[in-house]
Amino acid sequence: MQQNLAHIAIVVRDYDEAIAFYTQKLHFSLLEDTVLSDTKRWVRVAPPGSACGLLLARAANEEQESRIGNQTGGRVFLFLHTDDLERDHRNLLEQGVRIVREPVQETWGKVLVFADLYGNLWDLIEPAR
Repeated sequence: MQQNLAHIAIVVRDYDEAIAFYTQKLHFSLLEDTVLSDTKRWVRVAPPGSACGLLLARAANEEQESRIGNQTGGRVFLFLHTDDLERDHRNLLEQGVRIVREPVQETWGKVLVFADLYGNLWDLIEPAR
């Protein structure tokens, strides 16, 4: 059996502001932006070279809106691996992205925690070689 994680849905307030954040500040690629109806789009972004990406899902009701920025109850939501944590840390600072925990060296690699535009927490990890 072969299985792959294709997309991870993340609830957003607005498609265009989410696209701007992920493509301009995190340098993700916009893979798809297809209009499905007057209120719904199929929008996918991903880090360069990644097989799995984010499906940006605009909140459609009050319950979904209440989850924007807190899809995991305040825990780190997503884990992004990098080949150069220091480079990406500098980029996050230059882009005004909020760093929640400064970089630290762990036995398994370097890690920092940042918040996306809605407050979802991400681990940025440079695995030990």
